Amino acid sequence: MQLSDKTAVVTGGGRGVGRAICLALAGAGADVLVADIDLSTAESVAGEVSGLGRRGVACQVDVTDKGQVQAMIATCTARLGRLDILVNNAGIFPISPFATLAEADWDRVMAVNLKGVFLCCQAALGALRQSGAGRIINLSSVSGLVGAIGFTHYAASKAGVIGLTRALAREVAAMRVTVNAVAPGIVDNEMTARTFPAFSLDQYRGQVPLQRLTTPEDVAELIVFLSSPGAAYITGQTYAVDGGYTMH
Repeated sequence: MQLSDKTAVVTGGGRGVGRAICLALAGAGADVLVADIDLSTAESVAGEVSGLGRRGVACQVDVTDKGQVQAMIATCTARLGRLDILVNNAGIFPISPFATLAEADWDRVMAVNLKGVFLCCQAALGALRQSGAGRIINLSSVSGLVGAIGFTHYAASKAGVIGLTRALAREVAAMRVTVNAVAPGIVDNEMTARTFPAFSLDQYRGQVPLQRLTTPEDVAELIVFLSSPGAAYITGQTYAVDGGYTMH
């Protein structure tokens, strides 16, 4: 298996795309620390990782809290022995028209989606450097590439993730740590169904050349590749997983 003897931390790993990432990494041979603000979902996914024959550890974390993030990384190295792969997946995407967007909502989205990535990368960097082939994969969004109505705060945070990814990739390249971003289109999951009206999703599908929404597995398989030895010479890049929605 291409990730045999590797260890990963996945934030927001308890459901949706995060769960798919955890299971795909485990299926490729990695041990996984499943981090989520909801401990019960993290424990459930950690159990699924164990069911695939890999070590799964659950950890409750609020990625906006520096102390909790540092404790998450310490738990990984203590329980799993090392850290090779960090996947910053935790994020929120509330809808709000710009004219009525509350400052508190702006701050919350920035804290989770952008500050959280910063805190996790900073806390993990020492362990990733010791790996000798560390990988950081940050989840952005097509909204960070082209914008989206009602998601100004979300789009700004995800564009910030791309900027952070590029700058960090340059800074840590000499440490043999690569940093890349993945920008999914609208994902076909329960949260999407709760957030978007059906007619809006139909309109979006009509603009996607491959005529469907992104699946969690579409995202997870790319992350497995970016975590693998085959991606050793790739850094500072952003990959859209969107069925051609953002093609130029």
